[in-house]
Amino acid sequence: MITLIPSPVRSDPEVMGGTLVFRATRVPAQTLLDYLADGFAPGELLEMFPSVNCADAEGVLRRVDL
Repeated sequence: MITLIPSPVRSDPEVMGGTLVFRATRVPAQTLLDYLADGFAPGELLEMFPSVNCADAEGVLRRVDL
């Protein structure tokens, strides 16, 4: 059986020129990585960008080799 797990990000040429963004937002996924690199905790990003879903942020972090 195949289980489809929705991607936490999407790219659409009509949304921010195709930049990879968190689904249902205009927040670039790269923003999470930039904040982490600057020493912020993931929860701080979620406070600053309430449109980003916690599960989506966790999904991005699971897929990125930090």
